Amino acid sequence: MTLREKTAQLVGVWVGAGDSGDEVAPHQHEMEQPPDLDTLLPYGLGQLTRPFGTAPVDPALGALSVLRSQQRITAANRFGIPALAHEECLAGFAAWGATAYPVPLSWGATFNPELVRTMAGAIGRDLRSVGVHQGLAPVLDVVRDARWGRVEETIGEDPYLVGTVATAYVQGLEAAGIVATLKHFAGYSASRAGRNLAPVSMGPRERADVILPPFEMTVREGRPRSVMPAYTDTDGLPSSADEALLTGLLRDAWGFTGTVVADYFGIAFLHALHGVAEDWSDAARLALTSGIDVELPTVKTFGQPLLDAVEAGALPEELVDRALRRVLTQKIQLGLLDPDWSPVPAALAGTDPVEPEELRGLVDLDPPANRALAAEIAEQAVVLLRNDGVLPLGGPARIALIGPNADEPTAVLGCYSFPVHVGTQHPKTPLGIELPTVREALAAEFPGGELRTVRGVTVDGEDTDGIAEAVRTARWADVVVLVLGDRAGLFGRGTSGEGCDAASLDLPGRQRELLDALLDAGTPVVLALLAGRPYALGRAVTEAAAIVQCFFPGEEGTRALAGVLSGRVNPSGRLPVSVPGHPGVQPSTYLAARLAQAGEVSSADPTPAFGFGHGLGYSEFAWSGLDVAMAEAGTDGEFRLAFDLRNTGARTGAEVVQFYLHDPVATVVQPVQRLVGYRRIPLGAGAGCRVELTLPADLASFTGRDGRRTVEPGALELRISASSTDARFTVPLRLTGPVRPLDHTRRLHPTVTVQELPPTPTP
Repeated sequence: MTLREKTAQLVGVWVGAGDSGDEVAPHQHEMEQPPDLDTLLPYGLGQLTRPFGTAPVDPALGALSVLRSQQRITAANRFGIPALAHEECLAGFAAWGATAYPVPLSWGATFNPELVRTMAGAIGRDLRSVGVHQGLAPVLDVVRDARWGRVEETIGEDPYLVGTVATAYVQGLEAAGIVATLKHFAGYSASRAGRNLAPVSMGPRERADVILPPFEMTVREGRPRSVMPAYTDTDGLPSSADEALLTGLLRDAWGFTGTVVADYFGIAFLHALHGVAEDWSDAARLALTSGIDVELPTVKTFGQPLLDAVEAGALPEELVDRALRRVLTQKIQLGLLDPDWSPVPAALAGTDPVEPEELRGLVDLDPPANRALAAEIAEQAVVLLRNDGVLPLGGPARIALIGPNADEPTAVLGCYSFPVHVGTQHPKTPLGIELPTVREALAAEFPGGELRTVRGVTVDGEDTDGIAEAVRTARWADVVVLVLGDRAGLFGRGTSGEGCDAASLDLPGRQRELLDALLDAGTPVVLALLAGRPYALGRAVTEAAAIVQCFFPGEEGTRALAGVLSGRVNPSGRLPVSVPGHPGVQPSTYLAARLAQAGEVSSADPTPAFGFGHGLGYSEFAWSGLDVAMAEAGTDGEFRLAFDLRNTGARTGAEVVQFYLHDPVATVVQPVQRLVGYRRIPLGAGAGCRVELTLPADLASFTGRDGRRTVEPGALELRISASSTDARFTVPLRLTGPVRPLDHTRRLHPTVTVQELPPTPTP
């Protein structure tokens, strides 16, 4: 291959599929002029960027458009190499008409990796069916500051929860034949003041013990084939120019063998934003040397600037060959270089593409099975924060449904769902999926009740004229269902989402005033939140009759919420992020050292209103019979214990057992506690089980003063808990023996086994 043919495999072109089945067309993006395909394609093409996710297109005609484009691409280059097509799939395939699943923060709330794996498999099969090969998900950023707009895209504020759920997602996507892409590597979520793309100022131990573990776990156990560097710089070093990170750690230490793909325009940012590259050619040199293999979304620095760098002797061609080898290896894995490869995707197999309009409507990316899965995840992700006994509602005669999200179809969607991310630019195009509002869901859930709906205020506006009407409606009703929260958007066009960062964690707009007015009205208030981040809830924490938290629960989310309110669904979600007690105490997460806790030396109290892992249900669970078989172990050993768990309620429910370690004395400061394991356990009414735990000493390891991960001898405390603020058993443990160094082959999980117990005898 010539040098230009080699570099052509290292770039993508941002395109949009044709809704008439015509070939894809280059996307007119504000940040870059699209390349001329006639000039580019004779040398080949590495990737097609978001053919389905750029504009609304019927899935079958989009698949035909990609098919025809692949035929043109392979015919144009002398080796007949197809392009790899990638799409966003953060909360489902980001295409018109595809299932909008709950956002990743809701995945975390389920504490159910197996269910997330099933969802990812369904997403992957939909992607592959229409000719897509790579998905740009999941996000493994650990929440460090809830003001950050992209909190909705994360799985939570604990690295173990993030790692286990993300690993499951990757396993599901990869099993379906889709290249999963871990992002954003590493530290994006720790930007100063929660501002998007702000500098990151963290020490090496925070990075090693909080930010990196989810990536390490997922690389080891999920076997993803792609990683995407973060936009941000850490202590002055941009991730896209960090050879120690992208090559030394990711490849040499962890053994990653896939491709590293740039975040959109991330290589150009080395020159334009970070100022570490003199020009586009220098940016290409830095990125390729550090370990980036593919430039996305379109040709910029890896085009002529990269050629110039090689020809000037600033960059050895061997580094181009290194990236090319990885890209072609991946295309071989995907079958794109097989002699019998066909551009016809599975969804169009056996069809006649001569008459494109006959294909319209042929491909269903939101079938009943997908919707049922979306509903199951949404139901398991609903977190009941507070309940004074008003829930379940039963059958109230008069319901006042109030709030800016009470009758808004897209209030359940995050910023990377297609209707929000792309559909807002095409207001005349139908949404493509059914999105029942809370009003419609409650009307169906309570057919015998009278429902009156009042908006009161907008999500982020300043007008309060509707509050008086809301109060009058509340006084008429038996119960108020108040639906507050966010509007997802991009770059300031919403209150949550990429570039929609918050100055504080107070509810947006005038929603707090509406809440307070309704609490004063005298009718019981059930506060329901459809949001992308946790918010300080003020008086509602103690005065609302109930609080129900939903993190953008997807297309079936309002039905899940209505089911929880009626009692059809027994809530079992747990908080993946803490709900703050005050709006201005960020950054703050449960994963904090002693000096980060409340105390007399500061008037700012970071104590959460509801802590990480918290969640109520309509069943009660009894924890008993603790038996510690081994409370002392060597630094290379393990602890063993067991206890009984029984559902003492009258209906089936699920408890989430959580295991936290506390290290009272260590050579470097440790968080007061950190999650090292969990298990979601469903139990029928009266049913019980014996929970047995084997905890390896490796889970007590941390990064020491010398920068190496070690296990130290000494006292530990295991907290067996219902949440980070609700320990049911506290078990003293002791590690003995020498300080033991560890590497990336260490054990990452406890072993948790569940054995059924005889049912409770009935009187």
